[in-house]
Amino acid sequence: MKARTFLSWALFLALAISTSTSRAQTPLVGDWQGTLSAGGAELRLVLHISAANDGALAATLDSVDQGAYGIPVTSVTLKDANLSLVVDAVHGTYEGTVNKDASEIDGTWSQGTPLPLNFKRVAATPPPAPPKPAAPSDIDGTWTGTLNPGTTVLHVIFRIVNTADGLTAQMQSPDQSPVWISASSVTRVGSTLIISLPGIGVTVEGTISGDLGSIDGTFTQGNVKLPLVLKRAKE
Repeated sequence: MKARTFLSWALFLALAISTSTSRAQTPLVGDWQGTLSAGGAELRLVLHISAANDGALAATLDSVDQGAYGIPVTSVTLKDANLSLVVDAVHGTYEGTVNKDASEIDGTWSQGTPLPLNFKRVAATPPPAPPKPAAPSDIDGTWTGTLNPGTTVLHVIFRIVNTADGLTAQMQSPDQSPVWISASSVTRVGSTLIISLPGIGVTVEGTISGDLGSIDGTFTQGNVKLPLVLKRAKE
């Protein structure tokens, strides 16, 4: 398995910020939504563009299907009708053309492979409210492990938190990015735990040890299955 294939799920794991200056280009301020087709997945993206008093543009990006919100865009440049975005942490760039009435941006996202990505202006789209807290479960906390796809060893971290709506989880691959990707569901039946992250095509299924110190399982992404043993980290 090539590293590029495995790493593709990190499409919007991101962050680090500094914004370039573009003055008096306020028509772009607002929210924009587009869909990126990548590797058989459809990823909904929301671009939030704001402007400082001096007209300097800044932006953040939401990858809705990956549960990643507020990803800072490293730089925003608008010259005439040409918009350029840079997200250094994912080695991604976007080049687009704004139409005359500033209602659409047609362009290309590039992260190794150029992909078409067109944005349309939408109403404000705030991130979802966080779930209400609840008493911690016996597996609440941070869990760490490693994946070996054959080309490199990648560390992974899971945060498991019990809420009023049930167990939740987030996943991070610190060797790739500091962004946390939210699971869509966490199911526990006895000692069996299943964590689903459809936005990155990942499922983790494992067995919780009797002493609650480890989870012995399998990391699945598409047709690839890798062993994954998670150990409870000291808080």
